Amino acid sequence: MSSELTELSFTVSGRIAKPIAEVYEAVADPAQLSRYFTTGGARGRLEPGADVTWDFQDFPGAFPVDVIEADPPNRIVIRWDGEATAAGDGKTTTTFAFESIDDGARTLVTITESSWQATEAGAKMAFGNCEGWTGMLSALKVWVEHGINLRDGFYR
Repeated sequence: MSSELTELSFTVSGRIAKPIAEVYEAVADPAQLSRYFTTGGARGRLEPGADVTWDFQDFPGAFPVDVIEADPPNRIVIRWDGEATAAGDGKTTTTFAFESIDDGARTLVTITESSWQATEAGAKMAFGNCEGWTGMLSALKVWVEHGINLRDGFYR
């Protein structure tokens, strides 16, 4: 018996050769996030109650980001506006999970975002965000391990 697909979500992950606290900080700190991910800049630390916005050169206009949870150095949960979302408030939920591996020498970062409607429009948005978070993980790895902004000049 097969069940009907009612929502779309995804999970991406990657391993970064730095300790968990350093990797967590590279995501939570707006100054660092602005160096490798938010090509138009980030404002506000990723912690509940903070006034957080992210801006991207490839998608002009700052996006408000609601921080639902921050449990340093293990987890950050955010919500932000999306299109064709499954939630009644038009937002998706993104969870960043950080796990110390290899006796603390590396960190496994897992990003899960949910959810969108199981429609063509929902699939387009989910696939686009999946691509974006995969790019963010790659950029995070190169930034934290080597100090290189992988996204510099990538979109413009």
